[in-house]
Amino acid sequence: MAEKTLKVTLVKSPISAVPKHRKTVEAMGLTKMHKTVTLPDNAATRGQIRQIGYMLKVEEA
Repeated sequence: MAEKTLKVTLVKSPISAVPKHRKTVEAMGLTKMHKTVTLPDNAATRGQIRQIGYMLKVEEA
């Protein structure tokens, strides 16, 4: 069975965000607005999404 993944897109600029949230955006590999990355669907990724969900659009891949 293939590993489940999530497509995460940055839809809000992290410029005015809390510094910790900015670092989370960077750690997820989101470097520019509207960039999409595919990440594994695990507890660590879900925790990051929960923290900065207001800046993201998340879809199941």
